Parts: sequence; structure tokens; C-alpha cells
Amino acid sequence: MADDEQVPVLVVGGGLVGLATTLFLAEQGVRTLLVDRHPGASIQGRARGINQRTMEIYRALGLEEAIREAGKPFKDDWGVARCETLAGEWHWLFGDAAPRSWPDLSPGEFCQADQGAVEPILIAAARELGARHRFDTEVVSVVTKDDGVTAVVRDRATGVEQTVRADYVVAADGHRSPIRERLGIHRTGPGVIQHSVSIVFRADLSEFVRKPALFWIIVNEKVGGGLVTTARPDRWGMSVGYDPAAGESIADFTAERCVADVRAAIGRDDLAVEIEDVAAWEQAIGIADRYREGRVFLAGDAAHVWPPAGAMGANTGVQDGYNLAWKIAGVVHGWAGEGLLDTYHDERHTVAVELSDLVVHRQMKRNSTEIEDDTTDDQLWTLGQRYWSSAVIGAGHDTVFGDTLGKVARPGVRAPHLWVERDGARLSTHDLFGRGFVLFAGADGAAWVEAAGEVSARLSVPLRAFRIGAVGGLTDPENLWGERYPVGAGGAALIRPDGYVAWLSPATARPSEALAEAFRAILRRG
Repeated sequence: MADDEQVPVLVVGGGLVGLATTLFLAEQGVRTLLVDRHPGASIQGRARGINQRTMEIYRALGLEEAIREAGKPFKDDWGVARCETLAGEWHWLFGDAAPRSWPDLSPGEFCQADQGAVEPILIAAARELGARHRFDTEVVSVVTKDDGVTAVVRDRATGVEQTVRADYVVAADGHRSPIRERLGIHRTGPGVIQHSVSIVFRADLSEFVRKPALFWIIVNEKVGGGLVTTARPDRWGMSVGYDPAAGESIADFTAERCVADVRAAIGRDDLAVEIEDVAAWEQAIGIADRYREGRVFLAGDAAHVWPPAGAMGANTGVQDGYNLAWKIAGVVHGWAGEGLLDTYHDERHTVAVELSDLVVHRQMKRNSTEIEDDTTDDQLWTLGQRYWSSAVIGAGHDTVFGDTLGKVARPGVRAPHLWVERDGARLSTHDLFGRGFVLFAGADGAAWVEAAGEVSARLSVPLRAFRIGAVGGLTDPENLWGERYPVGAGGAALIRPDGYVAWLSPATARPSEALAEAFRAILRRG
């Protein structure tokens, strides 16, 4: 047994969600240890679509350029085609007309970057901020008490075990989450709906791929139903289903069978194919009944799982971590009360319930001939998720989505994007989020800026204040501040570290008292 170790937060699971959450915690100054049972990043092509909301989060942390570079091999892949074989006739279910950027709504642009390429970027960024990452390490046991969590972890290569004591644990350990199971947290939903095998292979498909796509839906008698995706330059991915009830298992997918399946999907019996990796995975639908059990939090697939449609799986999980990290940071650093942590479930569970229905509906259409009839509003479900909890003051809604996506600041909604200029440089309001609270004040809001400094020092809350449209502040070149943040020239908008509006205030004679009172309510401080 190795020496004990103590950290504020232990993250279990080294996929995108665990890695992103570790990075968000490190950005907030929280020492974090991540353990990953896998020996390294997977070569399986997964979770490639990074939506505008997630990209604006990565952008604020300075990772946009690196992630875009990682996505260059896939930048021309767009649309979905259905066919009997790749060599045959394609029927485009949707093409490449959908815009990838919404510059009036977000500074983020939809990006395709394979999970295997993004993971090393997140690992390096988190390590640079002091986080530690251990591959090939599994959790043997987790015991929770009122004053902390004790976990035993094992190095899978050496067998050496170590006790890790943490204030909090984030379980991002997949849809079968051993930690969730140990805690006895029930998951509502039908569970596993399909067993699949993912085959990574190399082949020259230039003869058959006349135009790149996000993926091809292959339906024929030999394959049944499957998907083929790109993985440049000559690496590809294919997913096919199998039925354990009929006695099938992953062991049946020998190299010979995989080659035959690939050839059947492509439509060429003599195609040269090299199989690189074969892995089983499951499509499931289910949402954990609670995201928090004492000092343990569920995130990503451990908390919610649904079919991979609409790029709302990993993106939702990353956004779970963004919501949770600042709350844990507040409690660890002492500027927030323990009750703030309850709002993680309150806010993200309701989002998952709503998204699950939307994603399953879209998946059903995708697997039918009705995808052209899909009326889902991508902008709304990507940017329009709303919260109402004690971490928001004055939310005027009680549903996750409104009828349309608004551009006006309201408590509990994602802060409206606004292009501003600082020292001659153009940036988005969202570029200022992610590290602490932000207070935006109007041109006549000098008293708010002064109050922000006073309250930040008194309550030890990380807070930066900016005047919009005033000399020495942020300029508003498009003159949209008053329209998108309707608090008046003397009012202010308080934005949470995750980019959501926490509180709005008109001009007041006592800004310091008003701001301090708002913080006490939001942060559950006595």
C-alpha cells in the first residue's frame, strides 16, 4: 500500500467530461487529482461534434485555437447520407447548409475535433494549472462520510493500492458508473437499447467517398444497420449492432468478421482493410435520480445517457462540469456555503430530462425517413437552456426552454453574447467568464465598480467589474448593451462563473449593500 494522499477533489474517469471538469476546477484554483482506468487516450473516434456553447467555454480558457487545429482533418465533413453501400447511391438526409457559427449569438463556432485529439489538449492545459492525471489507475472503493471521502485506488500496471482522501469526488466514470452503482443511485429510463461494436480500420476509400460527410448510415442485408464515420487521413470508424440475447458477444467480432463487415458496408469484396481496434459500446437511455450523494457528484454519462444524436452527449457532460466546478471551488475556498452544491442537481438534472426527450425524438427521426421533418431548433437547445434555483435571483421561468431563443439578459439564462472592445481588441462578453463572477455596469455605473471591489474583498469572492460604454471600460461598438442588458445606464448585471445571469439590478443608492446581499443569497452564505 502506497502512502496516503489528500486532495480537495478527486475526479474519476478520464473521458472528455472528467478531463474538462478537472480543467475547470484547476482554472478556479482547486487542486485536483484525476484517475483514469485506461492506459491512454482512446483511438476510437467518439464525441467529435463540439457545439457553439462548449466552444465558447473552451475559447474563454484560451483553448479555441488548439482545438480548431485538432479539428482541421474533419473541417469539411458535414451532412448525413443513407445508402446500401458506400460505393452505391447516396441519399442525403441533410447536407452542408447548416451554419457552423452564429456570430450574433455566440463567439463559439461548431467544431469537429475527434475526442482522441481533444483529450491531450485538456490534459496539458489542466496539468499546466497544477492538476494531476493518472492513467491506468482504477478506483477500488469509495467511502463517504460527513467530513470527506476516502477512496482506494489501484495502479493497474503494478497492483499497488493507495488511499486518497478528498473533500469531494466527481464521478465521470461512464454510463455504467461503478460509483453510482455503489451509492445505490437509481437511474430512470429504459436502460440499454442497443449493443454495438465500434471498428477502427484503415483503408483507401478515396474511390468511394465523393464528398465527405459527418457519417453514412449503411443499411443492407449483410451489415444490417451500421454507421461509417471519417477518421483522416486513411483511418475510418464503423459501428454495427449485435444481440447478446441471440448469443452474440464482442468475442464474435474477430478480425476476419470485421473485415467482412467493412467490405460489406463499403461495397467492395476485395477492398484492402486493416483492423486497428474493436470495442464494444452500448446505446442507453437513462437519467440518475440524483446527481449528488453527500460529497459525491455524478457528471456526464454517469448522470445521464441517451443516443448520440445532435451532438448533445459529451457537450452536455462538459457543461455539467462547467456548472459544478465553480460551486465546488466556492465551497473549497470558503466563499460559498455548502448549500450551493445542491443547485448542481437542481439545474443540470432538469436540463437532462428535457434534452433526453429531444435527443430520443431526433434519433427516431434519423433512423427513419423523416429526418427532413425534424423541426428541432438547434440554437434554442444549444444556447437556450435555463436554470431556476437558489443560485439565481428572480428567475421568471420554470421550464428549461422557452418558445424561442432570447437575446436579452434575464436571471437564470445564459448571459447574452455581446461583442465589445478592450484596449482596441475585440472580444466577447463570454471571453470574460470562467474564472470568477463578472459584474457588468452601464456607463453611469462607476459606483457599481467601486462596490464590486469592496464586496469582493469583504466576502473573498472572485469578482471583476466592467463598465460598458464608459471611458476606461469596455466599448460597445455595435451599441447593443442597452438592448441585451436592459438595466439602464446606472444598473448592473451579475454573471456567474459559468456564464449565467445570477442577478440584475437597476440603479440604486446603495450598490455595495445590494451586491453583498445578492451574493449572500446566491452563495448560500449566512
